[in-house]
Amino acid sequence: EFSASGLLEGPDLLRRGFTSVKNELLPTHPLELSEKNFQLNQDKTNFATLRNIQGLHAPLKLQMELRAVKQVQRLPFLYSSNIALDTLRGNDESIGFEDILNDPSQSEVMGEPHMMMEYKLGLF
Repeated sequence: EFSASGLLEGPDLLRRGFTSVKNELLPTHPLELSEKNFQLNQDKTNFATLRNIQGLHAPLKLQMELRAVKQVQRLPFLYSSNIALDTLRGNDESIGFEDILNDPSQSEVMGEPHMMMEYKLGLF
């Protein structure tokens, strides 16, 4: 959690952001944990249904496609819409909460491009 300069330095705020007590708390509402795992649970259900209807090859093919799409990314300091991932999951035709209130132009997360690339490549 500390920077490479030494243990006497503070946490690296540029890469990790500010620490928050809220992130370390347990879920306060019974549905909070269910909502966090919604996409994972939905994927498991879809894969089980696909396996029952089309056989073992269909969920394996879809999982390989999802894994390949997740590896394709833009540079770390640029916003990526992940349209291919949304298309595979069937979310491309629906408008959700994150489509309206998650505008990348209003995002406060923008770092030094050179430093972020060096960190991603393991040079820093």
